[in-house]
Amino acid sequence: MSSPSSVSAGFEVTVRQLRWEADGVLSLQLQKAAGGPLPPWEPGAHVDLVLPTGIQRQYSLCGPLGERSHYRLGVRRERASRGGSEYVHAFLRPGQRLYLKGPRSNFAFQPAASYVFVAGGIGITPILPMIRQAESWGRPWHLLYAGHTAASMPFLDELRTYGSRVSLHPADTVGRIPLASYFAQVKPGVKVYACGPAPLLAALEEAVGHWPPDTLHVERFKARPQGSAEEDKPVEVVCRASGKTVTVPAGRSVLDAVEDAGIPVPASCRSGLCGSCETAVLDGVPDHRDEILSADERAANDRMFVCVSRARTPRLVLDL
Repeated sequence: MSSPSSVSAGFEVTVRQLRWEADGVLSLQLQKAAGGPLPPWEPGAHVDLVLPTGIQRQYSLCGPLGERSHYRLGVRRERASRGGSEYVHAFLRPGQRLYLKGPRSNFAFQPAASYVFVAGGIGITPILPMIRQAESWGRPWHLLYAGHTAASMPFLDELRTYGSRVSLHPADTVGRIPLASYFAQVKPGVKVYACGPAPLLAALEEAVGHWPPDTLHVERFKARPQGSAEEDKPVEVVCRASGKTVTVPAGRSVLDAVEDAGIPVPASCRSGLCGSCETAVLDGVPDHRDEILSADERAANDRMFVCVSRARTPRLVLDL
C-alpha cells in the first residue's frame, strides 16, 4: 500500500462491493475507510484510484446523483494496459483498502435546452450521471450507445428503463451509429456530450462540424497524438513561486524539467487528460496540447497543463 505521504491530497477508501456489469467490466463501490460522507461531486467528475502497486489511474464516477455514502466506478479489463485495470480485475476484493484522490472534473455538465449523449463501451460511465441530471432538470435527451456486442456494453439494465430515449448500437447486430444522418440537421439549443474510443469521437466531430462551436463536449480515453518532438524548441521557464528558472529542452516536458529541478507538481496521467498538473501562467504564451481546455479557455492563456503543453514564446513565467 502506498503511504499517505506519497498520495497528495488523497484519502483512504474501502472496497465495499465488486459487481460484473458486462463482459470484461466490473463496477466498484468504494466507501470512506474512516466512515462518513465522501466529498461531493458533479456529473462528469472523475477520481484517481491509487492501487497498492503504486499505479494511479483515473475513473469516472457513475453512481447515483448526490450519493456520498459510496462512489461507483466502472473498470473495463484491458490486458494490453499498463496494469491498472488488470490489477482491479485480478486482485481487488471487498474489504481491501486503497487511496483515492479527487473528485475533480474536466468534463463539466452545462445547462441546455436539450441533450444528445454519445457513448462507446466503457465511455458510458461519465454519461450516466449526466443522464440522471438531465432527468432531474426535466430536459429532453437521447442517448446513442455503441459497443462491440450487447454483452460487452455495461449498465444496460439501468439504461433500458429509459425506453426509446436510448438507442443501442452493438456493432455485431445493429452496426455503427449513423452519426452523419443523425446530426445532419442542426437543432438549436442542443448540447452533445460524448465519451468513447478515438474513432467514434473523430466521426462525431466530423458529423457535428456544421453545428455551433460550443455544441460538442468530449472526454477521451487517450490523448491524441502530438507533433514530433523535433519541432519543439527549448523554452525558459521562470518558476515565480520557487524563484527558480529552468530550461526545458526539446523532447522533454515542462513537468519533467521542473521536477528534475526539485519543484514538486501534482501529476497523474502525464498525458493532458486528468488536469492535476494545471498551472497558472503569469507571462508568456503557452502552446496548449491538452485535451481539457476549450478554444476560449486556450485563448485566455492564463493556465496550462505542464505535462504536455509547451510554449509559443521563448519564455514562460509560471506560478510554480
